[in-house]
Amino acid sequence: MSALIDDASKLWWDVRPSARFPTLELRITDVCTRLDDAVAVAALYQCLLRMLYRLRTANQRWRLYATGLIEENRWLAQRDGTAATLVDFGKLERVPFTALVEELIGLVSEDAHALCRSEEVERVRAIVARGTSAQRQRAVLGEALARGLDRTAGLRSVVDHLIAETVMGLARGSAVR
Repeated sequence: MSALIDDASKLWWDVRPSARFPTLELRITDVCTRLDDAVAVAALYQCLLRMLYRLRTANQRWRLYATGLIEENRWLAQRDGTAATLVDFGKLERVPFTALVEELIGLVSEDAHALCRSEEVERVRAIVARGTSAQRQRAVLGEALARGLDRTAGLRSVVDHLIAETVMGLARGSAVR
């Protein structure tokens, strides 16, 4: 044993089997500061898993792509957020992130309907339209710096924004259920 990590929970996979529950953990997404965003991402993930299970039980499968291609898209998404232009492997061309999201929503529509999650999956469009929490945080920092605040004060503005957005989301959250 090399003792480099405490346990397998310290490995940062995109998706991994839970060590405690009979589930798969989605690890690649960022923390959602809005409850409705978290619900939308969870519903999309649930529908994706159902779709993959449905394909598998029908003796079909998802295409496998080279890890390098997937890593390139991941890097582009991390860099550009919802404004990214990613490689559509089927078309072999770069397309807007928004187009891929629409395609993904279409792919899981049957599953969203079956799981009564259509409304939640549709909310993914709102995330794309307004941007992710990371994009909003960067904007808040940029605005603070543009107002002449130093970096420390700008980062405090980001923290204040995160608190306000999270608390506001929790207050609205009771209506989401």
